[in-house]
Amino acid sequence: MTRRELDAAGITDPALRAAYTRCRQLNARHGRTYFLATRLLPPERRSAVHALYGFARWADDIVDDLDQRRTPEQRDRELRRLESDLASSLRTGVSAQPVVWAVADTAERYGIGHLLFADFLSSMRADLSVTDYPTYADLRGYMRGSAEVIGLQMLPVLGTVAPLEEAAPHAAALGVAFQLTNFLRDVGEDLDRGRVYLPGDLLAAHGVDRPLLEWCRRTGRTDARVRAALVAMEAMTRDVYRTAVPGLALLDPRVRPCIHAAFTLYSEILDTIAEQDYTVLRRRAVVPRRRRAAIATVGALRVAGARWRARAPRHRAAPGTPVVERKGSLR
Repeated sequence: MTRRELDAAGITDPALRAAYTRCRQLNARHGRTYFLATRLLPPERRSAVHALYGFARWADDIVDDLDQRRTPEQRDRELRRLESDLASSLRTGVSAQPVVWAVADTAERYGIGHLLFADFLSSMRADLSVTDYPTYADLRGYMRGSAEVIGLQMLPVLGTVAPLEEAAPHAAALGVAFQLTNFLRDVGEDLDRGRVYLPGDLLAAHGVDRPLLEWCRRTGRTDARVRAALVAMEAMTRDVYRTAVPGLALLDPRVRPCIHAAFTLYSEILDTIAEQDYTVLRRRAVVPRRRRAAIATVGALRVAGARWRARAPRHRAAPGTPVVERKGSLR
């Protein structure tokens, strides 16, 4: 499958193929939901998505050192070195670091704005020192770099039937919705890392503070105030999903099944959290494997239908019919 994806993408250099393969391995190992959805993409676009995921995962692993093997100063130096390596690779087109080389090649192929990577790394650096966000506005500032830019990086790879600028707000919203879902699912694990990504104003509105969250995490006990705050966080996240929905129709029809599957899979993480009565401080909510397989099967059928329609004879397009736009810059 890897060879087919690389051949379809026109990636021929053996060393560069190995770099993309490394990114695919990172996606398969760490991004189960994301990787499952990626397999529904046209083969020629999968390698680019693997590269974007691999780079994001590489940076995230630097800042999230749960075992405390490295000091914050060491992690900061590693992150700055990664930033320098990326800047050089974006400029020269090569890198000794496989993941960096693959993502720089992807940025060049699809015209992905370099500022998006700078914003992403800025938010990653914030994780080294910022441990909570007093307001939702503060959290959205962080998510500009940690979530919105991921959707914007993906957009030129996916392709659209409208100008990228029209689809961009919805792509950014989907990135935020996915990350808010992760924040809600990973409350307990983030506490173990010393961070709280639930906005302080939302928590305070329900009488919750960090010590109460830590007490619940430590004792495994439940608290009605914490549950109410988590319910409110879920409702806020679903509102962001609704903002993202109109963007699905703006995507290239061949990629819509993939993004729809990702949308459904992440949404069902919220469903699972609710079904488990918001016990995220005690356990991580996971969509059952059988359900993930069912969603993937539906997605595969939609992919087959989209490919059949793409190959079917077409009448000449009417004037004004939008053309799929596969590349573009959001600098």
